[in-house]
Amino acid sequence: MSADTALMPIPGTVDPVPVHRAGAPPRADGRVELVGKSKEAIRAALADAGLEPKQAKLRAKQIWHWIYNRGVSDFAAMTDIAKAQHGWLAERFAITRPDVVEAQVSNDGTRKWLLKTHDGHEFEMVFIPDADRGTLCVSSQVGCTLNCRFCHTGTMALVRNLEPAEIVGQVMLARDALGEWPKPGEENHGAEGRMLTNIVMMGMGEPLYNFDNVRDALKIVMDGDGLGLSKRRITLSTSGVVPMMEKAGEEIGVNLAVSLHAVTKEVRDEIVPLNRKYGIEELLSACAAYPGANNARRITFEYVMLKDKNDSDADARELVRLIKAYKLPAKVNLIPFNPWPGAAYECSTPERIRAFSGIVFDAGISAPVRTPRGRDIDAACGQLKTAAEKKRRSEVLNAGE
Repeated sequence: MSADTALMPIPGTVDPVPVHRAGAPPRADGRVELVGKSKEAIRAALADAGLEPKQAKLRAKQIWHWIYNRGVSDFAAMTDIAKAQHGWLAERFAITRPDVVEAQVSNDGTRKWLLKTHDGHEFEMVFIPDADRGTLCVSSQVGCTLNCRFCHTGTMALVRNLEPAEIVGQVMLARDALGEWPKPGEENHGAEGRMLTNIVMMGMGEPLYNFDNVRDALKIVMDGDGLGLSKRRITLSTSGVVPMMEKAGEEIGVNLAVSLHAVTKEVRDEIVPLNRKYGIEELLSACAAYPGANNARRITFEYVMLKDKNDSDADARELVRLIKAYKLPAKVNLIPFNPWPGAAYECSTPERIRAFSGIVFDAGISAPVRTPRGRDIDAACGQLKTAAEKKRRSEVLNAGE
């Protein structure tokens, strides 16, 4: 592969950052990471390392069970594998999670982790507990290339795509922290009774710009023999990467959320620059064609409420018109803007948000107002940005004084 073809240009008119197809470099210790690999890929890795085909197939099945059903990361704990083989496996293979740099808990119980990849890049994930569910907000990239004006993460440079191991690893790390692996002697009874019930691909990055890795990671999360979470409990959020949306419906098949945030070209061009490449009409046509969308599995439109920018009665009526014109099975999540230092916008007033919601509800479309969570630890929607990035920015600002 030449140097040119080893890079994948990110589509879009804004910040076309090339992302290395290979993603992360090999581990410094030379071991092969098994988390994020399919059962077949684990078998192939064991065979490549020298195990006989029959032995590799058996060991792959056993290792898969220990990783995803038991949460084990030490070969020595795998009691049905001969002790003599533990050292051989540990020498060649790794079962790891992202490193935890910092963990914070909000006043409302929201948890945020600052994580680090094995090659030293930081990213964040968030867990939001509710009475009837617990939602893990998972990142797909280190940084982001979309530059959405209201989003703090969008002010970061895109560093690289996260690997399947780093995406699945977030889910496993959350289960570690919540104590949700079965104890020795217990059976793994799937997702029932767990705190972590739902996953949203709404953390740092645009999932559809890291399609293959996100798909491969979510296949393991949804595998009945893997982490066993139903696709009905997983939502993938996109800012509108139109060419990948149908493929996502066919190959991943999870719920779709779309960061709409505006109903006119002028305003959406400003706050979601990707709109300059894939406009509202093109985006809504792709939503109408999304495989599996129906009244039982509605498409969620995310709409951040920005004072005097996208929150008028006329905006609400146009939102209703668009949803009905494209015959979309939809609900709208109204998100009060979560402020951050240097943001160009303010949050709409509670009265304005209520009026906007009322117009949409009166038209027969669900439009709940999302309660901001984790604001005090910068864990709310649009606030994720790594501590290292914040620190570097403050150092630059201080140097300029």
